[in-house]
Amino acid sequence: MVYLMKEMGVRQVQFAERIGVDTSNLSKYLNAHMPLSESLLNRIVVNLGVSKEWLLDGTDLPFGKTPVRLDGGEGGNMSALAPTGTPVYDVDATAGTASGRNGLFASENIVGWVNLPNMSPNCRIVRVSGDSMAPVISDGDFVAVREVSNPNQIYWGQIYIVQLDDFRLVKYVRRHTDPNMVVLRSENPNYDDMDVRRSDIHEMMLVQHVLHINSRL
Repeated sequence: MVYLMKEMGVRQVQFAERIGVDTSNLSKYLNAHMPLSESLLNRIVVNLGVSKEWLLDGTDLPFGKTPVRLDGGEGGNMSALAPTGTPVYDVDATAGTASGRNGLFASENIVGWVNLPNMSPNCRIVRVSGDSMAPVISDGDFVAVREVSNPNQIYWGQIYIVQLDDFRLVKYVRRHTDPNMVVLRSENPNYDDMDVRRSDIHEMMLVQHVLHINSRL
């Protein structure tokens, strides 16, 4: 990373901002007090255009194109590199131990930003695994979600990320005959409905966009 900062003509603070980590954490990485994580490597690859092969084993070239400088010097300017658009998080929205919104949307999980028409920068983009929502949402697709400020106001029949004690699930939320419960429904008919108490739901995020990934390309 020291080499990258020299090539880009930036200081630690600018470099940390560019890859989305705290300056104190960057110092720990640089001083080998913290191990390099896969998430950090992905952020460097996505945000700086650095070859992952070069980062891992020194093969390939570090940059596929002329390095971009943050100081306004030759090769680029700060405004061109400022994070804009909707943040993409290197987290799984479907399964895993529930860690709360702060864990799910922690800044160190950001791996990049996406600029697409009609997509609000207030959304968050996360990955989906599993086939319970196929073919609407396939395994490996990404969804742009918006935080629901009032969990009691549910748009029935819409897709949500629903966070329970042990799992985050991407499901249709349907009305239950018992007003104290909801029905979580999959698109895939091989999955049964789930009856869940509303009091067991810690958080709900409305899925506003689905980003399909074509793995055949």
